[in-house]
Amino acid sequence: MGRVTARRRTIRIRDGAASTRPDTLVAEEPLEIRLNGRPLAITMRTPGNDFALAAGFLVSEGVIGDGSEVQSIVYCAGATADDVNTYNVVDVKLAPGVAVPDITLERNVYTTSSCGLCGKASLDAVRTTTRHPVADTPPLRVEPALLSALPDRLRAAQRVFDRTGGLHAAALFSETGELLDIREDVGRHNAVDKLVGRALTDHRLPLSRAILLVSGRASFELAQKAVMAGIPMLASVSAPSSLAVDLAAETGLTLVGFLRGPSMNVYAGEHRIALEATVAQD
Repeated sequence: MGRVTARRRTIRIRDGAASTRPDTLVAEEPLEIRLNGRPLAITMRTPGNDFALAAGFLVSEGVIGDGSEVQSIVYCAGATADDVNTYNVVDVKLAPGVAVPDITLERNVYTTSSCGLCGKASLDAVRTTTRHPVADTPPLRVEPALLSALPDRLRAAQRVFDRTGGLHAAALFSETGELLDIREDVGRHNAVDKLVGRALTDHRLPLSRAILLVSGRASFELAQKAVMAGIPMLASVSAPSSLAVDLAAETGLTLVGFLRGPSMNVYAGEHRIALEATVAQD
């Protein structure tokens, strides 16, 4: 199994003086995801929680939506000449009767910015394909003060970040602010997939009473992953993209950006934020 961190020689320069010392870096290795033995995708990730990552990726792709649809997830032989297991190839075998999508070199996939879809086509694809439409009944009602406390709780739980400073994090919180799960990865999208995949294997989808918090910006890809898992609220410490805001408005997702201390911007789904004062119109 690949390590989460690695040591590399570095030259440190402080106030003009140079010294040589090892530094702890976040590990980054490729993971090939196979579906019923056939190559599906390759992603660069931090090793660890690979089965959850593969399962979460398939939820985002719309291939599966329930843990019962997965028969097994295993590591398989890598690409080495002697078939040594590199722990960088995962094969997901679907349960009998679960439809296997057509896998070609030009798959009709909408989950990444390189998929060839954009704008209205991307929004329609996610809205019509998700197994778990955002439909929390009754809707979450979250106090701004509760949201403001979540980034510090996320940061306090980032174990690997403390050693490397080079990881993104994603966490699931309950509507009362309880930390339910947290994952770290060199890719913010992988961190979210690991959360969703773990929820799938634990038979907890849809995550209709959860808040997803990410440590970076809120891209379209992260918004669609939230929607595909039935998560009603996505919060980010940084900015959202325009397409992420459009997707949130289309699907009913609450999208919060620039969550820093008591300040935040609500871009969509403001009915889930328990505001005391009437919002002034520009």
